[in-house]
Amino acid sequence: MSTTSDASPDGAPLADSPAGTPASAASPTAAPAATRTRSGWWPLLTRLHFYAGVLVAPFLLVAALTGLAYTAVPQLDRIVYGQELRVEKVGETAKPLSEQIAAAREAHPEGTIASVIPPEADDHTTKVVLSVPELAEQDKQRTVYVDPYTGEVRGALTTWFGSTPLATWLDDLHRNLHLGETGRLYSELAASWLWVLVLGGLLLWFGRRRSYAGGAKRNTVVPERGTKGVRRSRSLHAVTGVWISAGLLVLSATGLTWSAYAGERFTELRTSLSAYAPELDTSVSGSEASGGHDHSDEHGSADAGAGLPEGLSVDQILENARGAGLDGPVELTVPADEESTWTVAQTDGLWPVHLDQAAVDPHSGEITSRVDWADHPVLAKLSTLGVRAHMGTLFGLANQIVLAVIALGLSVGIVLGYRMWWQRRPTRADRRALVGRAPARGTWRHLPWPALVVAVPVVAAVGWAFPLLGWSLLAFLVLDAVLPLLQRRRAATPPAGA
Repeated sequence: MSTTSDASPDGAPLADSPAGTPASAASPTAAPAATRTRSGWWPLLTRLHFYAGVLVAPFLLVAALTGLAYTAVPQLDRIVYGQELRVEKVGETAKPLSEQIAAAREAHPEGTIASVIPPEADDHTTKVVLSVPELAEQDKQRTVYVDPYTGEVRGALTTWFGSTPLATWLDDLHRNLHLGETGRLYSELAASWLWVLVLGGLLLWFGRRRSYAGGAKRNTVVPERGTKGVRRSRSLHAVTGVWISAGLLVLSATGLTWSAYAGERFTELRTSLSAYAPELDTSVSGSEASGGHDHSDEHGSADAGAGLPEGLSVDQILENARGAGLDGPVELTVPADEESTWTVAQTDGLWPVHLDQAAVDPHSGEITSRVDWADHPVLAKLSTLGVRAHMGTLFGLANQIVLAVIALGLSVGIVLGYRMWWQRRPTRADRRALVGRAPARGTWRHLPWPALVVAVPVVAAVGWAFPLLGWSLLAFLVLDAVLPLLQRRRAATPPAGA
């Protein structure tokens, strides 16, 4: 966010009036000159960047700080839920899954089994996920954690799509400030304007290639030396933005894909392009479902006692899936009914990801359907990878560190932006103010007509694709047009009693 502008690419003050009078001294009602040149883009960009920064920066700061807290979820989970997630002593051989599930059901007979997640590493617990009616209304489940070596139930937590209560709380804080659907507007507004601020800031910074004295080339990727005051703040602000700009653009794009309004547009695009992952067929025919199972299998009996469907044991289902190449971390989803298969899905979201899925017949153990990661359309892959990168899970600890640096950099840039605004304030005794004057109005009048003809439909299309950006920009334009009219009317009204 830039809240100042002292020089244009040609070295002239960007906030100057057409006659060369500084904007801070010009009358706010003075009409700008009608000269239309390509250089008219720079004052317009400056004004847009200034107001977007001032108005949207608070939302961005909240998103940055809450996102920074969320990046530490894996470490926080280990600290807070170490009892449930980890086993202190690794045994030699894990007990069969069927026995672990039976232990979980004995401790928590409520609800039904939704899925089972075997340990992802030697020191992890087994997760038995239960669908409980009172939690289903909140899209939540109860996860029971079992020591795979001893069969001991180490605890149970209310989870949301596998996330612990703390992770869920931090996720809700970042997405909606715990204000529900209304709160989601803050994060979407921030993400919608973020890419505008980043691209506008880059254009302004790299467009100003000469210093204020001597015309020497300015260093655009490291802070300027020997400067102070507003120039020092602007240099730090801009260089910080340059270094984190790519990450900010990725976060903006990925965050918008699951937002309320822009996310709906993205869903429409994916639907029109058929850019969703192929759906796994989990149905089995009646003849296949009726043959090939053995009720006398001891694991099958244990599974039935634990509330799992009759047929092959969960251990055999997993063994068959492993034989089909589904290695690494997986989740086994229980058949929805007697005509459905088990679903075994890889859950390794660490790059390079392994996200294949297979449907396993509960009676014969046959792989009846399969969807591999390689079968996903490109847009579906990009969406999945983008979301995982946004959440800090795609590249492990390195991903978390990069996100933390971006969040801190954005926070610093916002603080510097407001500092620049304060540093530009008038300090003379007869003109004191709390903050600096905004760039001059009417900058759009300096644009060439062909540029306006192209820009208007482009802006309208962007506003449709990003509704909160469009509506907030429209509100700003209306306010920007109404304020001068009110000022002129106030100036033309004679004082009372005159």
